[in-house]
Amino acid sequence: MGFKKTFMTIGLLAAVGLVGCSGDAEGESSSPDKVTLDYAYYSPTSLVLKEQGFAEEVFEEEGIEVEWVLSQGSNKALEFLNSSSIDFGSTAGAAALMAKANNAPVESIYLYSKPEWTALVTNPDSGISSVEDLKGKKVAATLGTDPYIFLVRALKDHGLSTDDIELVNLQHPEGATALANGNVDAWAGLDPHMARNELEGGAELFYRKPEFNTYGTLNVRSDYAKEHPEVVKQVIEAYEKARKWTVENPDKAAKILAEEAGLDLEVAKKSLERNDLSNPVPGDALTETVLGAGHVLQEEEVIKSDVDIEKITEELINPTYAEEVIE
Repeated sequence: MGFKKTFMTIGLLAAVGLVGCSGDAEGESSSPDKVTLDYAYYSPTSLVLKEQGFAEEVFEEEGIEVEWVLSQGSNKALEFLNSSSIDFGSTAGAAALMAKANNAPVESIYLYSKPEWTALVTNPDSGISSVEDLKGKKVAATLGTDPYIFLVRALKDHGLSTDDIELVNLQHPEGATALANGNVDAWAGLDPHMARNELEGGAELFYRKPEFNTYGTLNVRSDYAKEHPEVVKQVIEAYEKARKWTVENPDKAAKILAEEAGLDLEVAKKSLERNDLSNPVPGDALTETVLGAGHVLQEEEVIKSDVDIEKITEELINPTYAEEVIE
């Protein structure tokens, strides 16, 4: 139970940080001098957006500068949003829900992908072939991210909980390295690191369940969206250019991912293949998968029992901006 209390405390501190970063009290629309976007290896669309300069094109006429910040995981993207280090952050839908459950005023405004980006991973000689085999084992995961939530749901489905394992909290790249070096028995993986361990190190994805992977969502602080609604729509416009370009140029997109993340091209291709880019508007499918994750997290006491999961999910998912931009 100790790590759960610590995790909830971290979430509450993050929420306080977000509340303390509110914008114009009157909510008047204005044009900022700079827009700060994150990019992430788990969001190939964001890498294309950065590489192709689509955001810079959208904001060029207004003279608005575009700044880029690397997010290593959903938890980092949310931390950056909390501190106003970024204006738009790439996360998993369930991770955004966890922040919302801790009173963070964030909204999910766009889907950058529907991925199968996480699975439970082990080494060929580990003796682990099922979720039940994780009992008493060291398992790496990044708290506050989709792989962590995937792990929690997988354990619950097989009669276990995080109390039955030794959870090692590592950022995604460090988790991949820890598994490769044999410092942990298993890892709740995330692409593209997972694809690299799979292709280059022979790692085995011993438990896969695509429906436990929540959508990749682009998030904004509610106060920022209220103050700069046109900027929100312009960012979505830029993301749409990147999404369409990625769909039309998968090999080039894989090359961009490989170069940015320092991956072999075949690893980048495998990672990109596990992303469905066909539906960018947040809607019923996102709501369903986020609700499912939220209820499990509440049962596991990661989200407080008095939180209304349905209510915060409704408040989190805001398709209006995307619906205005996307035909």
